[in-house]
Amino acid sequence: MTELLSSDVVRARLDFSYDGTDFHGWAAQPGLRTVQDELESALMRVVRRGDGSAAAPLRLTVAGRTDAGVHSRGQVAHVDLPADAWERLPGRSDRAPHDALRARLTGVLPHDIVVREVSVAPEGFDARFSALERRYAYRLCDDPARRDPLRRAHVVHHPRALDVAALDSASSTLTGLRDFAAFCKAREGATTIRELVEFSWARPADGPDEGLVVATVRADAFCHSMVRGLVGAVLAVGEGRRDLAWLGDVAAHPERSQAIAVAPAHGLTLEHVDYPADDAMAARASQTRGRRDPGEVR
Repeated sequence: MTELLSSDVVRARLDFSYDGTDFHGWAAQPGLRTVQDELESALMRVVRRGDGSAAAPLRLTVAGRTDAGVHSRGQVAHVDLPADAWERLPGRSDRAPHDALRARLTGVLPHDIVVREVSVAPEGFDARFSALERRYAYRLCDDPARRDPLRRAHVVHHPRALDVAALDSASSTLTGLRDFAAFCKAREGATTIRELVEFSWARPADGPDEGLVVATVRADAFCHSMVRGLVGAVLAVGEGRRDLAWLGDVAAHPERSQAIAVAPAHGLTLEHVDYPADDAMAARASQTRGRRDPGEVR
C-alpha cells in the first residue's frame, strides 16, 4: 500500500554522514547516545510553528540502522514536517526552506554528524522501503608500516597478513539469494533471507585507501550484524586458517554460528544507499513492504 501524505505535510529527505565511534548505533535507546536521538532533538530545536512552539514530535525513518560503533558516509532518512513550519524555516533570509533546514541543523548538531543535503522527497519516497540496495565498506590494515593512528577509529588493525585473492574467492561463494542465519543476530519472527549482490575484496593501489584491505558489500538489505559476521568468517580463510569447505559448512548452519569471530564494528562504514528513479519510488516501497516485516530492513 502506498503511503499518501496530506497537503499540509512536507516529506523532507536528509542525506548525512556520521562518525559512529561515540554512538550506541542509530536507533534511539533510553539513556544512551544514538544518532537518531541527536538528529531528532536537533530537528525539534529548529522546526517551529507560527506561535514559536516546537512542532509535534518529529520521527526520522532511516535507510539502514547501523550498530554501535559503525560509521556512515552515505546515510539517508526522511521526516514529515508540517507545511507551515517548513515554509517558515528561512525566516527573514532569502534561502529556500531546504537550504535553511540544512544550515540550521548544521548550527545545532554535534561535530560527529553532518547533514550534507536536505531536499523535498519525491512522491512515494520512503528512505527505508524505497531503497534498492545498501553498500557497505569494511577496511583493514594488515601491514604494520601502513598503520595510521589518525584512522584508528575507522580502520581495523589486523595482526596477520591477508591473502586478498583468497578473501575474494571465499566471499564470492556467499553471494546470491540465500538464508544468512549463520551470520546474523537472531530476531524473533524475522527472516534472515537476503540477496547479497556483491561481496568482494581489493587492496587499492592509490587513493585514500591505498594499501588497505577493503571489502565491498552490497545487498537489498541486511540482517543485524550480518556484514560483520560475513567479514569475520572469510577473514579466517584469508589468513589461511580455514578453507572453503569449512566456510560452506558455516554458511549452511541454521542459526548464528559460534565458529565465526564477528569483525569489530569500527571498520564498517555505510557508504551509499541506492534508489530508483523518482517516478518508481512508490512502487519500490510497496514491493519491499510486501516481502519484509518493517523491523527487518537494515
